[in-house]
Amino acid sequence: MRFSALLLTLAMTAAASGCSGEQAGTADPSANAKASPASARRHDENSYSEPEKVRIADLALDLALDFDARRLSGTATYTLEWTDPKAAQLVLDTRDLEIRKVEGEAAGAWSGLKYALAEADPVFGSKLTIEAPQRNAKIRVTYATSPQASGLQWLEPSMTEGGQLPFMFSQSQAIHARSWVPLQDTPGVRFTYSAHVTSRPDVMVLMSADNDPAAPRDGDYSFRMPQPIPSYLLAIAAGDLVFKPISARSGVWAEPTMVDRAVAEFEDTEQMIATTEKLYGAYRWERYDMLVLPPSFPFGGMENPRLSFITPTVIVGDKSLVSLIAHELAHSWSGNLVTNSSWKDIWLNEGFTTYVQGRIVEALYGEELAQMERQIDQDGVKADMARMAPQDQLLVLPPLAGRDPDEALSEVAYTKGAWFLQFLEQRVGRAKFDPFLRGWFDDHAFQSTDSETFVAYLRKNLLEANPGAVREEELDAWLNKPGIPAFAQPAQSRTFSSVDTARIAWRGSSQLPNPQVTSQWGTQAWVRFLEGMGEKLKPEQLAQLDKAYKFTGTPNGEIAMRWYPLALRSGYVEARPAAGEFIERVGRRKLILPVYEELVKTPDGLAFAREVFERARPGYHPITTASVEAILARAEGATQ
Repeated sequence: MRFSALLLTLAMTAAASGCSGEQAGTADPSANAKASPASARRHDENSYSEPEKVRIADLALDLALDFDARRLSGTATYTLEWTDPKAAQLVLDTRDLEIRKVEGEAAGAWSGLKYALAEADPVFGSKLTIEAPQRNAKIRVTYATSPQASGLQWLEPSMTEGGQLPFMFSQSQAIHARSWVPLQDTPGVRFTYSAHVTSRPDVMVLMSADNDPAAPRDGDYSFRMPQPIPSYLLAIAAGDLVFKPISARSGVWAEPTMVDRAVAEFEDTEQMIATTEKLYGAYRWERYDMLVLPPSFPFGGMENPRLSFITPTVIVGDKSLVSLIAHELAHSWSGNLVTNSSWKDIWLNEGFTTYVQGRIVEALYGEELAQMERQIDQDGVKADMARMAPQDQLLVLPPLAGRDPDEALSEVAYTKGAWFLQFLEQRVGRAKFDPFLRGWFDDHAFQSTDSETFVAYLRKNLLEANPGAVREEELDAWLNKPGIPAFAQPAQSRTFSSVDTARIAWRGSSQLPNPQVTSQWGTQAWVRFLEGMGEKLKPEQLAQLDKAYKFTGTPNGEIAMRWYPLALRSGYVEARPAAGEFIERVGRRKLILPVYEELVKTPDGLAFAREVFERARPGYHPITTASVEAILARAEGATQ
């Protein structure tokens, strides 16, 4: 998943809440006390499930998709591996699910099983405990989702690009899969799956599985995912979707009016796949397709295997934002192939992926672009850390008991994690680091792991052969200390030096940079230009910039998310209507939350923000809605 510099840290304290063991999914403390350090690190505080006793090996879904009721309903059948000889219960995670029946198979016949659905916790949902005295090899749950399921978004036709057919899509990461399938909703459990889905016949249904580019649109669809995945990579979408190929193993699914633009923007995808294979081994998921979602998608992308979900906000016509595609593709090695076993080790997923993303960008588009993007990210994470609690600045996070992992995830996992891997690369050289990283992916393929396992692997397979390259105190500083180590080598862009010179000259003389210079600037240079402006400018200065560069109304979300907050706090009122239109049209949290944060700082802006939000709410994803509501609530509380 990619959101880059998402300002979630302001919401962390509001999201943290204590819960009892029954409601929070925390393991028995006595069991933890007896556990080895490695198994304690692997324990997932954000799940009720007990995978050390029984694990889901395969999931078979049979679902009906109902746009009118905004519900999925049907059955989930689990093939189980019982590992504890004393275990006689299957514990699943659910959130707002209607459990209609539970059955177990024995000797080829299905019979009812007793079950209990615990009281709902506002973050973790309800623990579903199924009594299985016969330790059934298969158990089946009949259920239905809520119209307000946090992991599903249902869009009216008017909220889509084409405006003719409804649309729905899922977002399971981090713990939203439990809102549309009862599961062991933890990255520590991987399973294969199959699905049969029925729908109205005029929409195409897709899943994170073996989608057939030539499949007819007929309302009856079957899928198979033969590689084991964790629950957060379970995905579904349905709408007016067509397919166009990029290569023999990659292509784009999108609404008809969007698909050609997307194919043109993402035409380098096959080269990205081949580049990553040379570095880190074969692509193991057969196909790599992309689904372009409506603008309400709350993230930049989601790395669902075989079918990455992509925001349309990266389609700007010049390929300047396709590093997001590199990021989601990189997850096919770092994340989907080797997954963190709990969310407190998310850096093993996102930090590795951000590192691999940079290597792909460098190989295809040059070292300078990679350096610009690294420098933007590094400046952003340092700014974020200034507002963070020390424990949230660590790569190896403390247990997330009582915390929503959505809110505990920050840019630290992405950028500090990638920076740490760049540090290792610098100390030993790429000739040694590249084979090491490839070996990590190969040796842990289709597994879930933890920080302690990685550090042990690092010592054995890289550091022992390179004594003195990395001191223990340096390793500890990266993994277990807040902030960025003082000895970290920052990224440095030559282009940004000239951008800074042009900005400083303009601030001193009001003379705009030479058009011959700015005509060569891409998105990253303009981001740097705006980020260096400081807290405020004079309205007349903003008017001069706006007249020259048409920032107000820009279709580029990366520029918009920086321009509108600057304009709002500087009193450039001419930009406010366009800022409102932008946050009403787009639901990607990274892009719109900074605008909301700026608006709510004044009573007039707060009123405007609430008006816009009420119009935008029907098209926002539940995750985005919750984030905006938190911003508004904090602002309203501060004024009372």
